[in-house]
Amino acid sequence: MTASRSPRPQPPSNLFDVERLGAFVPAPDLAEWIEATFLDEASPVFNPDHEHLAHAEIGYLWTAVENSRKGKRVVGQCEIGKPQGAMGKWSRARAELQVIEWFGTVPDFIITLDAEYCRHCGDAEFLALLEHELYHAAQERDAFGAPKFNKMTGLPVFTIQGHDVEQFIGVVRRYGADASGVRELVDAARRPPAVARAFIDHACGTCNLRVA
Repeated sequence: MTASRSPRPQPPSNLFDVERLGAFVPAPDLAEWIEATFLDEASPVFNPDHEHLAHAEIGYLWTAVENSRKGKRVVGQCEIGKPQGAMGKWSRARAELQVIEWFGTVPDFIITLDAEYCRHCGDAEFLALLEHELYHAAQERDAFGAPKFNKMTGLPVFTIQGHDVEQFIGVVRRYGADASGVRELVDAARRPPAVARAFIDHACGTCNLRVA
């Protein structure tokens, strides 16, 4: 493919072995490839929208675990790296230990990808999926809408953000309606609405969690 100077990473074949079904496998090569593809100014698909991620620690996981919500397959999810939600002290420590075993540290974000989908989808769909999840990995804004930085370290303060519409505008602009999975939305927008209001679900676990 022409999007990067190296072929896109593939999930390990043994992830699909019967005895390993349900496994999660770290993907350090994916982290390197994404940095070279989207964060390197020399890349043909460099995206300045992700520049703040040059200071972020992102852990990537392949998984063979099938995931769906409301009848739609979830193929990617971006989360804050530190375990979130109501958890007991032992549960939180156990969850953090698992993250450290995967990545050697607790990263700012964890992006999990459906390995089965990723090994069969086209290059444009793969790029669009990754950028969708990267757009969720955002820099927090202060009360005036300016990018927020840690006063002690000077580094960006990170958060999970929702998106502009059904898809990120940046992804649609760069890859088109088909690869971004919003062709039906674009076509529907050109026609009078059939109903006054409709809820559109997503194939992204982050969007589902935020009900975005």
